[in-house]
Amino acid sequence: MEGLLFKVLLLVCLWSRSYGTGFQLEGNITIYGMFPLHNVGYTIATKPQLADCIRGTVNSHGYFLVQGLRYAVEEINNNNRLLPGVILGYQVYDTCSLRASILGTVNLLAQQYNRVKMKSGAIALIGPDSSTYCFISAAALGSILMPEISYEASNELLSNRQLYPSFFRTIPSDKNQVKAMLEILVRYNWTWIALLGSDNSYGLQGMLSLSQQASDYNICIAYQAVIPRLGTDTQQRMQNIVKNIIKTKVNTIVVFSSKRIASGFFPFVIEQNVTGKVWIGTEDWSVATLVSQIPGISTIGTVLGVSVKYTIFNGFQDFVKQAITKPTSNSLSAMSLPCLQDSYLYGMAQHSLSEYDISSSFNVYRAVYAVAQALHQALRCDYEKCQNTEIQPWQLLQYLKQVRISIRNTTLFFDQYGNPPTGYDIVTWQWINKTWSLKMVGSFISEPPNLQVDASQIQWMPESRCSPECPYGNRELQIGQHKCCFKCIECPASTFLNKTGSTSCQPCNKDQWSPSGSEDCLQRTILYLRWDDLLGNALLILLALTLLLTLGTTLIFLLNLNTPVVKSAGGRTCLLMLLSLIIAACSSLCLFSKPSRASCIFRKSLFIFSFNICLTCMTVRAFQVVCIFKWSAKLPKFYDTWAKNRGPDIFILVTTLVEFFICVLGASLNTPLPSADYNFYFDSIVLECSKTMVVMLPQILYVSILTVICFCLSYMGKDLPANYSEAKCITFSLMIYIISWITFFTTYSVNRGTLSMALEVVAVLFSVLGILGGYFFPKVYIIILQPKKNTTAHFQNCIQMYTMAKQ
Repeated sequence: MEGLLFKVLLLVCLWSRSYGTGFQLEGNITIYGMFPLHNVGYTIATKPQLADCIRGTVNSHGYFLVQGLRYAVEEINNNNRLLPGVILGYQVYDTCSLRASILGTVNLLAQQYNRVKMKSGAIALIGPDSSTYCFISAAALGSILMPEISYEASNELLSNRQLYPSFFRTIPSDKNQVKAMLEILVRYNWTWIALLGSDNSYGLQGMLSLSQQASDYNICIAYQAVIPRLGTDTQQRMQNIVKNIIKTKVNTIVVFSSKRIASGFFPFVIEQNVTGKVWIGTEDWSVATLVSQIPGISTIGTVLGVSVKYTIFNGFQDFVKQAITKPTSNSLSAMSLPCLQDSYLYGMAQHSLSEYDISSSFNVYRAVYAVAQALHQALRCDYEKCQNTEIQPWQLLQYLKQVRISIRNTTLFFDQYGNPPTGYDIVTWQWINKTWSLKMVGSFISEPPNLQVDASQIQWMPESRCSPECPYGNRELQIGQHKCCFKCIECPASTFLNKTGSTSCQPCNKDQWSPSGSEDCLQRTILYLRWDDLLGNALLILLALTLLLTLGTTLIFLLNLNTPVVKSAGGRTCLLMLLSLIIAACSSLCLFSKPSRASCIFRKSLFIFSFNICLTCMTVRAFQVVCIFKWSAKLPKFYDTWAKNRGPDIFILVTTLVEFFICVLGASLNTPLPSADYNFYFDSIVLECSKTMVVMLPQILYVSILTVICFCLSYMGKDLPANYSEAKCITFSLMIYIISWITFFTTYSVNRGTLSMALEVVAVLFSVLGILGGYFFPKVYIIILQPKKNTTAHFQNCIQMYTMAKQ
């Protein structure tokens, strides 16, 4: 009887080995598992066929995944508090190829539709490992709402709840993996990259997602290609991919590939002697010994990988060591079958556990516990027994969505898309004496995005840019279709740039300036005439001298008011002229310091008004002289009428009032206000008064007309007696006045700095000094130095000589 039982078990074992079935354990409730115990090469077949899994290469990683399942099941069965009175069983299927995974899915569906022939149908699926394999199982099992929890499938498309309503996973989706990769590229400024993806849904979807988001991170993809499965017809394509990577001169290559396809690609990289590169790897191949054990792969450069977060899995290593010799105590374990104790299984067990194996096995372990916790709720279990004894997969699904458990210091729950709240470890390859090892150098959390990497732990970090970084003060001008390829252009004046990677320069603030190619701005110089600088002091000295001469002349004329010289110059009118000159000179004080509302109103109008009074008096005096000597014979009564009716005083008053009205009207309609001119100089701010020319223009025109009249009357009297001929003196005075203001306005049109401000003060003072020097100083000279000419007899003698000359 025992011999017959052994033969039956042996036949079952042989059948299972032929079609990919591995370990199994009977129980009240069964969990179905899909694990890659073997790898069967990809072949193109003309008709559907399933290769024998045992003839493929042994995959020790898959063996350790199975042990993770067994470890969890044994813990749960030995813990009567989680599922009291319920024995959890499992059935493992070897997904050595895509066809094998399809057959495994069909086998699982068959159990659901033929439950009368089975002692216990599967309640949930753990696996498979590949996203490509998961699409088939997730779609098929989704139709009957059977829960499926993958431990390594990360394709983002599997998060679609409409297509895959019962799919879960204990590994983050590729959406987060893409984020982590992009953050790594940004952290080390690798903006010129090549992007490769494996020719399956995992690689194609990941490559598409990364390429779509790259531009948002200012990353340019210089070359993009799909890595085919290794075969005799794809070797040339592999070689061309490597050649194109070399041709584009990128130093960073992102490889979004499954480990099976990546293991077929890297031998071509080694063959063409590609070295000194940085390879950014996905969680599937960057930690897989299937890739790291390729001969010569240590020469390709630095490998930075995104790995599923490592968790300490105490007790698992001891369990794995005992599994090959110690059968399960509570039921007949497949480990005790002769067919599973042959050389290939023994060889699997002899491989040492890597961190990759432990992480993936822990994800299997968590998946089993998630199913057990959901069963605990669905079967209405307490700590003594479970109320229900039967459950359908679709009933379990709703409880699995609500699972939230703490396992080995980690928390597991699933979001609305079936994804867990886990991050990634950032790992790098290390070679010590040609021995490969993984080293964790950082971590990544997706919400909120946070990347931490210790760059000192990474051996080689080359630059990978299309164009070198522009120095500060230079913007980027794109060349060609890639924004990462550019030339550097200096920022123009009044702009700056204190960062790299910008295509436009920042304007300086209004009160700042900068030369071209600047990385920061300088404060503009504020231009106004200061009291305390050297130029201001010199002008104040000139003003003091002018006032001193004017006051001195006023005093001399006041003391000699009744002398013939003073009378012939205008008498008391001369005092009014000198007073207006004093006011005109003092008006220059309004040109000093920062403009204020009062100074803006008076700085020009006060000078023009006061100087207008002086010119009016000179015009009246010239008119009187001409009337006496030229027009007395032709118009004998005109001058007497003019003089008796106070014509000079009325003319001076009316002329002054007209000028005053013009000044007041102009200031009222267009009140000059303090303003700052930012446009005349790019590095300075000119403090001045607004609307000055608008207000001054009518006044200037009025004074100009008066000046011309005064000059003409003076010129008409050029042949009068010397004591009364003022043509030369007045012409000299007016020429100084005119030249001073022409010089100022010419300079003002090209210069608004302190030079033009100083010239305006000089023009005011020189206008005053011109009248003093041309009109008053000759008379002062006679009064002080030639008193003999300041007599009535001398003046009468001059008049008689003029009359005799005319006759």
